[in-house]
Amino acid sequence: MKIKISNLQDRSYNFDFEDDIEEIEVGEPYFGRFQTGVLLTKFRDQFILEVNTDIKAKFICDRCAVEFEKNINSSYKMVYMSDAGLSNSDSPDAAYISPDSDKIEIAQDVRDYAMLSIPMKQLCKDECKGLCYKCGKNLNEGECYCTVQEMDDRWKPLIDLKKKLS
Repeated sequence: MKIKISNLQDRSYNFDFEDDIEEIEVGEPYFGRFQTGVLLTKFRDQFILEVNTDIKAKFICDRCAVEFEKNINSSYKMVYMSDAGLSNSDSPDAAYISPDSDKIEIAQDVRDYAMLSIPMKQLCKDECKGLCYKCGKNLNEGECYCTVQEMDDRWKPLIDLKKKLS
């Protein structure tokens, strides 16, 4: 994914990319095609890129073990500076670009931010009830009919606290 920057005037430009995920070299959990929108704003010695990417992914719910699909959105902002005096920046969101460059390659950044956007806890929905710890029934599909055991009295304060918070 290359953005041609030669002969651009000082103003904003929109670029849209759509391709298969192989273009940005991501695999599981991603599948299908991705869409990336780029807003490039050019100033005298710098280019500011605001990048938004949407990709579909397949996960297995951490609570109920059901496979589900989710649209993952990743976005980032990057500043490319062509002034050598500004190139000493330690910011990960800023990079030096040669004044002779005629394009900016963004595929690696899109890939990296897509990989960072994978959620740590993968839930099919926020209200997922999970599985019954006794029989394994998916509680999102209905209640199970396991017999209720007598609870150890040591757990009662925690149960009361949970009821107050709910």
